[in-house]
Amino acid sequence: MIFDRVKPLDAILATAQRKSLHRSLSGLQLMLFGIGCIIGTGIFVLTAAGAQKAGPGLMLAFIIAGAVCIVAALCYAEVAAMIPVAGSAYTYSYASMGEFLAWTVGWALILEYAVAASAVSVGWSGYFSGTILQEFFGITLPPWLAAGPLSLGGAPGGFINLPALVIALLVTWLLMIGTSESAKVNAVLVAIKVAALTAFIALTLTSPEFDAERFNPFLPAGFGGSFGSGLGAVGAAATIFFAYVGFDAVSTAAEETKDPQKNVPFGLIGSLLFCTVFYILVAAGAIGTIGGQPIMGPDGIPFPAGSEELARQCAMPQYAAALVCSDEALAHVLRQIGFSGIGNMLGIAAFLALPSVILVLIFAQTRIFFVMSRDGLLPERLSSVHPRWKTPHIVTMMTGLVVAIGAAFLPVGLLADYANAGTLYAFFMVAVTVMVLRRKDPARHRPFRMKGVWIVAPLTLAGCLYLYLNLPWQAIAVLPAWGLIGVLIYLGYSRRRSHLGRGSVEVVDEVAGEETMIPIHPPAQGG
Repeated sequence: MIFDRVKPLDAILATAQRKSLHRSLSGLQLMLFGIGCIIGTGIFVLTAAGAQKAGPGLMLAFIIAGAVCIVAALCYAEVAAMIPVAGSAYTYSYASMGEFLAWTVGWALILEYAVAASAVSVGWSGYFSGTILQEFFGITLPPWLAAGPLSLGGAPGGFINLPALVIALLVTWLLMIGTSESAKVNAVLVAIKVAALTAFIALTLTSPEFDAERFNPFLPAGFGGSFGSGLGAVGAAATIFFAYVGFDAVSTAAEETKDPQKNVPFGLIGSLLFCTVFYILVAAGAIGTIGGQPIMGPDGIPFPAGSEELARQCAMPQYAAALVCSDEALAHVLRQIGFSGIGNMLGIAAFLALPSVILVLIFAQTRIFFVMSRDGLLPERLSSVHPRWKTPHIVTMMTGLVVAIGAAFLPVGLLADYANAGTLYAFFMVAVTVMVLRRKDPARHRPFRMKGVWIVAPLTLAGCLYLYLNLPWQAIAVLPAWGLIGVLIYLGYSRRRSHLGRGSVEVVDEVAGEETMIPIHPPAQGG
């Protein structure tokens, strides 16, 4: 049986029980922490792609994506508080549904984090090229160095997005040599991001350029397009879902929260609601001042975001100032309404803040690889640690190269859709995990016990599936194709070499840094 191996939850929890974290976070602190984690790449980078899919309906898209995130976050919080160890959804699935499904989740997380890091790298490149090089130094990169090939949705004359390639490799190098971001530096970057977006909202909503007529028609592509079209408000929600990823960090902080039963839902829902309102105001300011109507094809349907056809249209003079064509949407809006200086400051804010997001994403990717390797599902060589740098240098280098190649040749909107496909699958499986553990282990201590689990978890399943089916067909196809590759690797390599399959489970003392192999009796059966 391929579903015969379930990792004992007691063995997994032994890792967490060797250390005790002080419960110090209040609900308000958790909410503020969540706001800092969530606000980032999506809103700076994907506003243009979302507007091309939904027009002014982008505001409704933020509500749809935020609602799915809220129910998913509550599922995440219960499991994260119950199993506060490394590995995220991969580990949760291992403890509830077994090794095979855990492998599929880990494999999907690899897709999520690596492709998301590529998307952020491309987003950073837009602000670097537009604000730093053009606005401050008057330097315009030749088209073949500033974007990927036109056939892949880049730009006319494009060949490689050099700034995106360089920033991905630079961050990878920093991670390899052991440079970690400081909590104080990160706090400053969060403050810069929030201040920049607050200034954007204040300036655009009070601008004399603001005109309510720009919101008509509100849904030029409809509420939801056809299956796999990625259009309409729901199609935009499936893309800008990327703007909310990060709340899982709030879920994992449940172990350090005072009164988690009250504070965890307050922190999660509060941060997601705040960010949703914030995002809606940003979208309203951008659309109300310069417009956000999509560029329509001859059939009256918007050109697909990230497509060759759209790239050709955006190269035409009449669309040069369009929101949907900008690589640095928010800074572009402020320049168009006469606030070039502040627009440049916002560009600098994105230029400074986005590399830290790339770092966190590549770091998370390598740690998923690391945990899977430590379980024997991937070559153990991948989890080797450099003797001087004390980092998993091999897997970090491999991840960074993949991220850099994706960033060099693919557009940001397409990358975000690919990443969201992996994210939605992982969130779907976390909701399944919550229900499975409620049935299998109802007496287990849960620091945060979600109320209405048999309503919230199915809503999460439905919401994730609904958004997934409203991604562009390319992104829908990527997940099963990527999954098939993963299944072949699992059956051909991982299942035979799994520690659990060999009758032992690894427990890590995260304080002493020691690893212990615990034998399981009787040994797990199967190939």
